[in-house]
Amino acid sequence: MPGRDLRRAAGWSVYLARCADLSLYCGIAIDVEARVAAHDAGVGARYTRGRGPLTVLAVRRCRDKGVALSIEHAVKQLPRARKLALAAAPERLAGIARAVYRRRSRVSRRGSAVQATRGPRPR
Repeated sequence: MPGRDLRRAAGWSVYLARCADLSLYCGIAIDVEARVAAHDAGVGARYTRGRGPLTVLAVRRCRDKGVALSIEHAVKQLPRARKLALAAAPERLAGIARAVYRRRSRVSRRGSAVQATRGPRPR
């Protein structure tokens, strides 16, 4: 499928946006501008319907969708004050991304070591 290769090459991004009612929204997208336009048109996420227009406060490009989802989850777990601090200093998203990358590499190393020492499965 040729379109799929283009999406993979484009990469994923995590974005933090402020809605018109001053609430904050975090999401992921391949094309952030198009995704925000969809939110503003009322066809994006249910949360943003009726809360537009959105203002993008921070964007972080990611290696792949899994990493973007992990960063999005980490941001959504932050209290509002920390999200506002991210909005004021978007470079702080890099710290969250580093923590996610470290956690993911630690888990993948642990998983491969366990598989290597386990031996054959019993039948």
